Amino acid sequence: MPIDINSLTYEELLELKHVIVERLRHLDSIRPQNQVLQFRPGDEVNFGHQSQGKQTGTLLDINEKAATVITRSGQKWKVSPKRLRKVIKSKVSTTKTSKITEIRKKENDDNGELPSA
Repeated sequence: MPIDINSLTYEELLELKHVIVERLRHLDSIRPQNQVLQFRPGDEVNFGHQSQGKQTGTLLDINEKAATVITRSGQKWKVSPKRLRKVIKSKVSTTKTSKITEIRKKENDDNGELPSA
C-alpha cells in the first residue's frame, strides 16, 4: 500500500512522522527480547573483541543489556547480547569402522583331513 507523500500537507507529514517514530521505538524495544530469547545459560557462545580477538566460552547469565560469559581460559566477560553468536558444534559421524581380517583356507592333506596342529 504505497503512500503518495507529495500530496500530504505539512500537518499530515508531521503526523506520519510521529506514527513512524513510534513504530520504530516499538520495534527497537522488542528487538533485544528476541536476541535474549535465542540464548540459554550453559550455551557455548563466542564474540569478537578488538584487541584480544575472538573469545569463546560458556554463557552464565543474560538479560536485555548484558550477557555474562566465562571463557575457556577462565576470564569473565560482560558483553552486549548483540555481539554473541552460538557455537555450532559439528556432528561427527559415529559409524564404526570394521576391521576385516583375511582368513586363508587351510589345505587338506592327502586323505582329505585337515593337518593336525
